[in-house]
Amino acid sequence: MKNIKILLLVTFAIFSSCDLEENPPFLDESVYSDPEIVVSAIDGIYAALTTYNAQERRLFVINGYSGFFNTRKQGGNINNPNNANLFSLKPRQNEADVAAMWAGLYTTIARCNAAIANIPYTDPSIATADELVLNDAYGQALFIRSWSYFSLVRMFGDIPLWTQLPSSDNYMIGLSDAKDVYVQIINDAELAKNYINGSSGPHYVKKYAADMLLSKVYMTLATNPQLVDESLTVFNFWQQAYDAAKEVYNVAEFEGEYSLAPDYSSLFTLDNENSSESIFELQISQVASNSQMGRNYTPNNYKAAQSFGWFTVNADIYDDHAQAYPGDPRLAATYISEYTNNNPTNNWFGSLTRTWPSRTRQNFRNSHPFLFKYAVKDVTHSNQYDDKNIVIYRYAELLLMLAEISNELGNSGEAISYVTQVLNRVGLDNTHYASADQSTFRDLIMKEYRYELIGEGEDAHNNRRRGFDYFLSNIIIPHNTTQTLSDGQLMNFQNKDLTLSEDPSRVMLLPLPLTEINTNELIN
Repeated sequence: MKNIKILLLVTFAIFSSCDLEENPPFLDESVYSDPEIVVSAIDGIYAALTTYNAQERRLFVINGYSGFFNTRKQGGNINNPNNANLFSLKPRQNEADVAAMWAGLYTTIARCNAAIANIPYTDPSIATADELVLNDAYGQALFIRSWSYFSLVRMFGDIPLWTQLPSSDNYMIGLSDAKDVYVQIINDAELAKNYINGSSGPHYVKKYAADMLLSKVYMTLATNPQLVDESLTVFNFWQQAYDAAKEVYNVAEFEGEYSLAPDYSSLFTLDNENSSESIFELQISQVASNSQMGRNYTPNNYKAAQSFGWFTVNADIYDDHAQAYPGDPRLAATYISEYTNNNPTNNWFGSLTRTWPSRTRQNFRNSHPFLFKYAVKDVTHSNQYDDKNIVIYRYAELLLMLAEISNELGNSGEAISYVTQVLNRVGLDNTHYASADQSTFRDLIMKEYRYELIGEGEDAHNNRRRGFDYFLSNIIIPHNTTQTLSDGQLMNFQNKDLTLSEDPSRVMLLPLPLTEINTNELIN
């Protein structure tokens, strides 16, 4: 059902410090009392997340800054501007994609703020049918604002915290401490749970997406005491994370709300959108949003229309997965290293394209497999735009979160039960988990996120969530010192791979975009 994949009726002003002097044309507050218009306003919020800046460029930045990828964007070599900087964990202050992502997410926040400020919500216990629609819309706006700020604070640290509409005398705001941003994220998500009720229709998030978000927040705070506001110091964050995640698990286990899709590869196809595994999924329409995910992230010449293949996965990441789970069906669904050129306008139409591991590494361009998850699977597809939805949260990740959390709480048997479900779906056993102590289990589960979820938007955060030392020891140094299976040489031998930065001042947080600094007088 594509009821959300329609050209949307409501448009809000773009939100950034350089645009707010223009007296933005927000809707008159009286229209927010009309349930139909309010649902359209919520569609406008979700539409902001499907724009090129908030979607394609956001994924380019967060995957590029994970340490797992390299790119052919702006040149098929290790010295192109993206590989030399962002993808090598050496981001510049003038990264265009970072600035675009920033603008895209703050646009979304502005739309949320307009809805939150004006929707007349009601006590859920006494709400009429129309009031339930308004409540649901209010909760949706709170959830998306919470998710957007969580996305920003994890990548930038201290950021501007807008929770109200700008005005002619209030169009700039300084940086808020990350601690305060996390408090706001928690408050918004908790409120969202109370008001989201499903009245807006199918394919909007349910309240359990807010529970999953809260669990992620608490997991972050559990290992980062420098981010904990004094109002939250009484919390046992691992327990808070467990309680929130169990809300989702229980409704899946006892009410059938969510379950693992039987076929892992089906999760990344047009035919299996809004599957039983989906907890938060963006509804994409090539008519409404002109999604270029398929053009940008389908391997070059894999399909009939133009495609760029912007993501290739570092070969050591592929090798590690293949060695850990030989025969894992997730390998074929996640990576591709051999395919026929299906672009009839290309001089090499019909020829075979091969990269590692289907061929030995001779140069950068054939040293790494493509990420296949976001590819358009129809090789005859002749449009640069496509319709495939983007899943943000899914149930398999929730199970891995519960495995990690339970291990931290000392519940090893329970921890194994969750990860076993994920492994069994792809025909793998849990033997190596069964004998693991707490520390070993921790390392295993952090890799399990990678095997199951690589490229889906959480790698950069998961790699940093346990601090710089963990990132350095478990991702950066292993990459920089790994030898290839084909020639026994270091990965960066003869310009075949990137060398990742080991400088904590560059590795852990993105610098604020220069566009924001130059236009916001309240940021030094």
